Amino acid sequence: MREGSATSKIRGRTGHHRLPVPRDRADWDPDRRTAGSPDETRRTRIAKTTQLSGRSVVMAWIYLVVSGLLETVWAAALSQSRGFSRLTPSIVFGVALVLSMGGLSLALRDLPVGTAYAIWVGIGAVGTAIYGMAALGEPATTARLLCLLAIVGGVVGLKLAH
Repeated sequence: MREGSATSKIRGRTGHHRLPVPRDRADWDPDRRTAGSPDETRRTRIAKTTQLSGRSVVMAWIYLVVSGLLETVWAAALSQSRGFSRLTPSIVFGVALVLSMGGLSLALRDLPVGTAYAIWVGIGAVGTAIYGMAALGEPATTARLLCLLAIVGGVVGLKLAH
């Protein structure tokens, strides 16, 4: 890049790849790391996870479990709505769906997305299967129950690994 080019003037100096910081700032240091550097991002992420209060993490898990249970509610209401031809189950479906997604989004503030989503889906899947067996007369075969137990084991394992 040439010394007098427009790009070098925008960047502040030749070969420098950061936008200039106003020189009237007393704390300006041209050699400090930028906020987006890998080291700074890592430090920020570590600080964020270590600064979480116990209360916010507990609340995140509560939001996640309640949201998973609401997933069971909306799945059951969806089956009862008969293609949205029945009003009450259709309304229950919509309300439970919004609340379930909202609770999941609140849980994701403090929990990793992979862990939270897998647990949310696991709770909803197991809850819906149990509802189907208990209320709708779906078969409760040994194989089916063992598979549900495997899902529960995976959910508990994810919680313990967190």
